[in-house]
Amino acid sequence: MKPPSRHLKLGLVNDNAVSCEAIRRLVATRDGYQLLWTAYDGAEAVEYCRTNPPDVVLMDVVMPRMDGVEATREIVATTECAVLLVTWSIPRNTSKVFEAMGAGALDVVTTPSMGNLEEIDTFFRKIEQIKTLRAPMAMPPRVQAAAPATEARSAQKLILLGASAGGPAALAEILSGLDATLPTGIVIAQHMDVRFGDDFISWLGDQTAWPVRKAQAGDAVTNGLVLVAGAEHHLVFRPGNRLHFTDQPAFAYIPSVNVLFSSAAEHWKGSLAAALLTGMGSDGAEGLKQLRQAGHLTIAQDEASCALFGMPKAAAAIGAAREILPLNRIVDRLAGFSLSN
Repeated sequence: MKPPSRHLKLGLVNDNAVSCEAIRRLVATRDGYQLLWTAYDGAEAVEYCRTNPPDVVLMDVVMPRMDGVEATREIVATTECAVLLVTWSIPRNTSKVFEAMGAGALDVVTTPSMGNLEEIDTFFRKIEQIKTLRAPMAMPPRVQAAAPATEARSAQKLILLGASAGGPAALAEILSGLDATLPTGIVIAQHMDVRFGDDFISWLGDQTAWPVRKAQAGDAVTNGLVLVAGAEHHLVFRPGNRLHFTDQPAFAYIPSVNVLFSSAAEHWKGSLAAALLTGMGSDGAEGLKQLRQAGHLTIAQDEASCALFGMPKAAAAIGAAREILPLNRIVDRLAGFSLSN
């Protein structure tokens, strides 16, 4: 007889008694989950995570004493617990949601209402996705890398940025630190739920002088413009330096950094610098290696400045990064790249 699988241990953080009771009841209806404790503010949650750590913390955003942003920052920095933000209104709390994601929260979901099957389904699917993300991510098939510097290249320059957990804050710091008049275009792949991708792009645009918009099929990289991959499809380069969409391979998180980086290694004709930023798992490591093999500048964020060192660590382990730098030095390095001949 097959032994039962270990329960996924959850911690619940919410100052609203009605929300707590609703979530408790939902968790009790599903096999394979165990609610370890309930905390009613962030400070209490930090202490519980130290003494009785769950696998996933279900974290409210707005709370007294210590809010979800600061609690997430403390929990990610001091424990191995993953954080899923659970809030009743994402549009009303957009700034705090992306601040908490910058502090290391892995994803966000609306507080499920009892009887709303779609919200309940989404709630448990998010928890399962986080469980999947904590395991190493499968790599995409290798592509034939583009020929390095000996091949004729256009003068246009490209900066590629890939991130997951902790990415919003890291991306905001990079874009706010780079002069928006630099002669380069920027393309970003950030793991983000499809329902919040547009909010994220809007929020990111508010953090920087760079124009920021969602990438569209057929887009060309344009100097002075930031194109962000949507969460509906993987973003890829095709011949002619044009961006397109694909739904393959089917990863838990879309857009895949690996898929974007690998396609750029094959098709981008021009100078390119790529930085793999904070995130859990290994997405982007293999793609960054292919870019390095194609003769491009490849950078991984260092552990000290990462909310989660998983993705950059995976890149460092396979020799994908020419340079491993703290976030502020990544800004300087990308600025120097943009101005170099």
